Amino acid sequence: MNVDIWSDIACPWCFIGKRRFEKALAAFPHKDQITVTWHSFQLDPSLPEHYDGTELEYLSQRKGMLHERVEQMFGHVAQVAAAEGLDYDFAKVVVANSFAGHELLHLAKAVDAERAGAGAGAGHDSVAGSMPDAADAATAVTPSTADAVKEALLSAHFERGLDIGSRDVLVEVGVAAGLPEARINEALDAGTYRDAVHSDIRHAQMLGIQGVPFFVFDNKYGVSGAQPSELFAEALDTAWRESNPLVMVGAPADGVVTGGAAANGGAGSGGALAADEGLNGEVCGPEGC
Repeated sequence: MNVDIWSDIACPWCFIGKRRFEKALAAFPHKDQITVTWHSFQLDPSLPEHYDGTELEYLSQRKGMLHERVEQMFGHVAQVAAAEGLDYDFAKVVVANSFAGHELLHLAKAVDAERAGAGAGAGHDSVAGSMPDAADAATAVTPSTADAVKEALLSAHFERGLDIGSRDVLVEVGVAAGLPEARINEALDAGTYRDAVHSDIRHAQMLGIQGVPFFVFDNKYGVSGAQPSELFAEALDTAWRESNPLVMVGAPADGVVTGGAAANGGAGSGGALAADEGLNGEVCGPEGC
């Protein structure tokens, strides 16, 4: 079963959502049969390669948010992140365009597909038909290079205070994840995966995704935001039961057990699993978090 995740490297709720999803996935009985694919999304594509100012100044000036409001938001998000084992330090965040980081992520996905073998990934289509990047067929049985790159980029930005727009930082992250340095530089210099990044973003728009993180389970169910792990567990269970129905041997024709909780339509039609009251996740959108 496939789980497709749209997120931005510069999105604090995306790292929190990643942790909460991972917790649910770790406890899922069929976790070895789940393929997780990361997709690109940019909260602010207009951001220059490097912004001369702090994260507080950026949100205040570019987004029109009051300093006090931004500081309160930082405190709240850092507290929530800490509960997930993350050590956010907004004072050290280097504001930079995340596009090159997304290119690195797509390189990692391509390497995963190569290592899995051309035949293993030939039949994998993701959300709503063929996805824009042929590298989406990364295996789920072992930790993927793409997941390692995604994790390292988020940590570099929110925990380590590194510049995710810096070539040196991107090379460091990629090499640590197992990518050849020469190939990283070649891909970034040539813009090999620029179209793949743009394709992911266009596909998100087609699905009506306006904020991230956004999770799509088995091409059917959408979960928006850094929801609690319990909701991700429900989404995994619902999608799994529907894609793997239990047929009762010797039962009447209508004796098919599908299981799972009710859901409000598929992601492509704007539907999403409804969160219980008090479990609404947080997202980052173009206007802020």
